Amino acid sequence: MFPYPSGKIHMGHLRNYTIGDVIARFFKNKNYNVLHPMGWDSFGMPAENAAIENNLSARKWTEENIFNMKKQLQSIGLSIDWDREISTCSDEYYKHQQKLFIDLYNKGLIYKKDSYVNWDPVDKTVLANEQVIDGKGWRSGAIVEKKKLSQWFLKITAFSKELLEDLDKLDDWPEKVKTMQKNWIGYSNGAEISFKVFEKDFEIKVFSTRPETIFGASFIAISVEHELNSLFEEDKKFQSFKEECLKNQSRIENEDEKLCYPTKLKVNHPLIKKKTLPVFFANYVLMDYGSGAIFGCPAHDQRDYDFAKKFGIEITRVIKNSKKDENLPYSGVSNDDIMINSDFIDGSKPSDAKKMIIDKLVEINKGGKKIGYKLRDWGISRQRYWGCPIPIIYREDGKTLAVDENDLPIKLPDNINPLKSGNPLNNDLNWKKTSCSVTGLSATRETDTLDTFFDSSWYFLRFCSPQKKEEPFDEEDTNYWMPVDHYIGGIEHAILHLLYSRFFSRALKKCDYKIPKEPFKKLITQGMVCHETFKNKDGKWVEPANVFYENGKYYHKTNKDELVKGRSEKMSKSKKNVVDPDQIISEYGADTARLFMISDSPPERDLEWSIDGIKATHKYLCKIFNYLNEDLKFVLDTRNFTTIELSSFEKKIYNLVNLTIYNFTEDIKSYRFNTAVAKLRELSNIISTKKINPELFNYSWSIFLRLISIITPHLSQELVYRSGYNKLLCDLEWPSYDELCLTSENVNMVVQINGKKKLLLEVPSDAEQNEVMKIISMNPNIDINLTTSTKKIIFIKNKIINFVR
Repeated sequence: MFPYPSGKIHMGHLRNYTIGDVIARFFKNKNYNVLHPMGWDSFGMPAENAAIENNLSARKWTEENIFNMKKQLQSIGLSIDWDREISTCSDEYYKHQQKLFIDLYNKGLIYKKDSYVNWDPVDKTVLANEQVIDGKGWRSGAIVEKKKLSQWFLKITAFSKELLEDLDKLDDWPEKVKTMQKNWIGYSNGAEISFKVFEKDFEIKVFSTRPETIFGASFIAISVEHELNSLFEEDKKFQSFKEECLKNQSRIENEDEKLCYPTKLKVNHPLIKKKTLPVFFANYVLMDYGSGAIFGCPAHDQRDYDFAKKFGIEITRVIKNSKKDENLPYSGVSNDDIMINSDFIDGSKPSDAKKMIIDKLVEINKGGKKIGYKLRDWGISRQRYWGCPIPIIYREDGKTLAVDENDLPIKLPDNINPLKSGNPLNNDLNWKKTSCSVTGLSATRETDTLDTFFDSSWYFLRFCSPQKKEEPFDEEDTNYWMPVDHYIGGIEHAILHLLYSRFFSRALKKCDYKIPKEPFKKLITQGMVCHETFKNKDGKWVEPANVFYENGKYYHKTNKDELVKGRSEKMSKSKKNVVDPDQIISEYGADTARLFMISDSPPERDLEWSIDGIKATHKYLCKIFNYLNEDLKFVLDTRNFTTIELSSFEKKIYNLVNLTIYNFTEDIKSYRFNTAVAKLRELSNIISTKKINPELFNYSWSIFLRLISIITPHLSQELVYRSGYNKLLCDLEWPSYDELCLTSENVNMVVQINGKKKLLLEVPSDAEQNEVMKIISMNPNIDINLTTSTKKIIFIKNKIINFVR
């Protein structure tokens, strides 16, 4: 995933892009055509806020950050094709994005409506539902409020079913990510039920996953955003209640208190003649799910039960628990449960009753089966300056029109004053006022800008054709390169960028763009880079660099105060546990940083930062360099020796080199980078312990350098140059291996006594129990009487022999 240009790379960047670079170099050596580009997700609020704080233009601040971060990334030694570099704040990029917006708008996949939206009071802009985390803004951390605004939306709900079902086809995605998307899309199988409002000419439609409990319904609860709120526009008490609910709505699901505003409205029960149910506005009913209305069945739902108890509403049990548990609410479902107090479905199992109720609702024209989804359309309007202008004009005759494509790009003004209150573009009348290029009528521009997740939902397509002027991307190029084979990024993007990108590809296909539905074939979600944390007696964070350890305790290096060691947590400036990659690269070299980043743990797990680990990695690489600096003569796969000429020890080395090629290759293909590095270390330790045949020496170390070059390209290439070989390792084909070396004549077998390992014994491959017993009896490290004092022997060929005494 491309980065936001914050000004400096952090350890998370270093790990992410090292993983990607290892993969890119590997496949290039394997003779694949590799597209390994880089770009900048460069619009967004942080740039605008930083520009205000530093009295700079957002563009200048962003471009300086890109310049600095590019130098940093180049210092790591990434094999990036910089000719394909893109930046989303470039008008050359967002010109094409505006074209895509118009295509989606003309196809009916973008629309505008008045809606209650999530409002971040700190960043002063709208947030999509996916950008609200535990009731707070995903960037600012501020408590999110509700505000009614006219907003642009992308119709992601038109693809709910497809987005959900196609997750099962993504075999190379982590299950955790797929589960997160499934939960966010939120499939529900239920029924829609119409409740006629008593003595009024309209109905309340309710979506329920438990229609079989309808005979236990005792009230209707609706969201304060429900269309019925129009009946209470003059009711000051309701308006006050509504405002309080909207203000705190993002926290409601985590609160115990249920609040309501009673109305005088009643609805007719669809299945019980002459029974009416009272209607309440309730704080725990949200418009974001279902239809913004529920029927309350207190006996079989915890929230309904709490609500009914608090406000004295009747509770009718309609499911008899097979375990004769009389406690309420009973929300569980067992195959042995039966319906009670439910008219024609009495005695039925709940699963059968559900179908019977749905059939009845269809029969009397009061509802029917319905599939529901939690997913809501994606609000893409942002009330900030530093974003892609929306290519829409509002003509003086009242018509809303997409800008003529010949007038693209609609550029951002550079002389904006971001300090004025309100929407910055709305305050710039010179930019805002325009005219229709077709009729000449006066018009005003749309002054909201696009959510930056819009920018990042298609950038991978632009990488295929970054130089193309007339179109966002070339069909022939996208057919060749897409989908992305290896996509690397944090799991925090599961329900934001990754979901939006999947939707975007499908939406563009509807606009007749020839691209795959799924943009990313294999997804790698790398873990975080973590570091230990410390606090002083006042509870303030202390940088690990200012801490020393003595006699079992931690102290501050300067004032010698005792410190409290906390958990190892994700590196963050707020906890003062960050480490500057520039400092590490400057002191230990890029190859040290790269090797440490992939050798400590699998990519999907968190990486524990350790300066001792960095030092050990650096020491290892220095040892390799010093050992080979004088003696190596680099060779390719061709050998100036035969295995017949080799001693027994040298044959083992030859076998090990070829086995390492095979295992290292398989590990890299399976992203087991840490085990791949472990195999290289094992090889280097063995081939540097004894003097061996000079040709075998050169062959072994040449293979080692070619393998490790995808991880430590600078060290490997330097040593190869010094050996007199003047070609680039990255241009060589991947080393081949001798298949005869993959099958060893001997295996290591674990010898146990009462389940405890005593030694590792080398035995012939496929040796049977009697043969292994003979070898053990001749081994001085095993009790000679073992075989005569054993009650039982557990034997697993080629693996374990366990003597139970």
